Amino acid sequence: MDNKGNVMVVDLVQLAKALWHRAWIIILAAVVAAGAAFSYTSFLVTPLYTASAMMYVNNSSVSVGSTQVDLSDLTAAQSLVETYMVILKTRGTLTQVIEKAELPYTYEELSEMIEAKSVNSTEVFEIAVTSASPLEAEKIANTIAELLPDRISGIVEGSSVRIVDYAVVPAQKASPSISRNTLLGGLLGVVLCCGVIILREIFDEQIRDEDYVRETFDLPLLAAVPDLTARGRENTAYRGSTSEKEAKL
Repeated sequence: MDNKGNVMVVDLVQLAKALWHRAWIIILAAVVAAGAAFSYTSFLVTPLYTASAMMYVNNSSVSVGSTQVDLSDLTAAQSLVETYMVILKTRGTLTQVIEKAELPYTYEELSEMIEAKSVNSTEVFEIAVTSASPLEAEKIANTIAELLPDRISGIVEGSSVRIVDYAVVPAQKASPSISRNTLLGGLLGVVLCCGVIILREIFDEQIRDEDYVRETFDLPLLAAVPDLTARGRENTAYRGSTSEKEAKL
């Protein structure tokens, strides 16, 4: 790295060489970071499970048994979905769920466990419950599905909500993803290690060889002391004939 005046010149080739020469350190950092992420995710993070029930919103203007449904009826039903999802997460609704399912949660805690969303902008909406226990997630989702029709009918006149699909006990955990976290941990280890190596290389002000002195300080070289060790004889940039001429100057 060169400092000329107030301008720092970064030698990208030198940086690439520094990274290449320390590739084993980068690989080791990636392995250690990936292992740490794997261990943390596997043993310290509580796995979460999600169970989902599905509800159908029917527009009251459509008579029972009618096979004709126009666009306005569908639009009205879709708009009711948003209203019903708001009612679902009210304190009154969730308090009933807590009492019926005998849950050890407060309203705020249970509310954080529940997510409701429309399915592809249709009249069907999904109730997803996330818990550390798959059985509990299924129990809460089905309790909500059973209580919600009566709760909504008591608030919205002429409403009709039906259960499309009950929740089942989830077999697979929703989070965390061990493979994803392990990969991210390895990538983070590589990035951090490369960053440290690059910073050390940029701010390293050691005098490496004759060329470094010439390029950095723009001064003539009067003399040089060769490295007489075996490694120095192989890697030194000292050139006898050139140095002798410069020494005579």
